[in-house]
Amino acid sequence: MKENVTTLITAEAVAKRIKEIAEQITAEYDGKPVTLVCVLKGAVIFMVDLARMLPMPVEFDFMDISSYGAGMESSGHIKINKDLEHSLEGKHVLLVEDIVDSGRTLSHLIKYLNAKNPASLKLCTLLDKPERRVVDDVAVDYVGFVIPDKFVVGYGLDYDQRYRNLPYIGVVNFEE
Repeated sequence: MKENVTTLITAEAVAKRIKEIAEQITAEYDGKPVTLVCVLKGAVIFMVDLARMLPMPVEFDFMDISSYGAGMESSGHIKINKDLEHSLEGKHVLLVEDIVDSGRTLSHLIKYLNAKNPASLKLCTLLDKPERRVVDDVAVDYVGFVIPDKFVVGYGLDYDQRYRNLPYIGVVNFEE
């Protein structure tokens, strides 16, 4: 099966929206230091671009959580492949994700991070697919774009480890 990618959100629109999110975060945190927790691998490009626009002190930490494998649907099985390296206790934590889909992974992760006693925990995602949500306990504080139920790639998101380097968000289309 052959695939091609069509543009859903241009690189220019992504850059503009990240700047807007950074302005909102800057206003709400009012100079307080923020710890960005990036969910690898998909959110790394988004997190780096966002972090470069934040004027307050910023720390990075990374987690690798899998639920997809090589397919296009979440397996529902969540596995922590790489855990945090630093304590979150008493810190203002911003969890940075590439996409919120079913919400299963993030529901698990938010509970896990809240148990680390941060001063605050908020969720920032580049993409949101609310119509796919199967859990009710995932509140997204900062959303880049609400998108339709399509399989998307680019700007860190992949299909079987490909297309992460695209500077835009695209939809994967399959052809025989």
